[in-house]
Amino acid sequence: MNNFFKDFDRWNELKKKLHISVKAKDFYFREREIWWCSLGVNIGFEQDGKNDNFERPVLIVKIFNKEVLWIVPLTSRHKDNKYYYKFDYKNKPQSAILSQVRLISSKRLLRKIWTFLRKDFERAKEVIADFLR
Repeated sequence: MNNFFKDFDRWNELKKKLHISVKAKDFYFREREIWWCSLGVNIGFEQDGKNDNFERPVLIVKIFNKEVLWIVPLTSRHKDNKYYYKFDYKNKPQSAILSQVRLISSKRLLRKIWTFLRKDFERAKEVIADFLR
């Protein structure tokens, strides 16, 4: 999807379905997990999702309750600056885009990918906390 044309109409149709969906809370999510998440089509330089579900991987940073959580979008591209936290997943470099931390509904979560090692997650939280100061 190029920057001049974004499929807001198709995203809005999916967003309506996500909003009214009544998910049985038979799945659990925890801090330090990485999930595919329907982030959607966004404005300007906000991180967009890809594919049919407008999805991208996200790191669950903080859970407030079973409906609301903080996430950080992930990317395979790394920029060497304070807005990116680099880590490896299956021996491939990945980055958390710290400047795009956001609150989401758990209805956006699609499927679990992986769980951060505890020590790596603690380091990531330190970097995020420093970033937010």
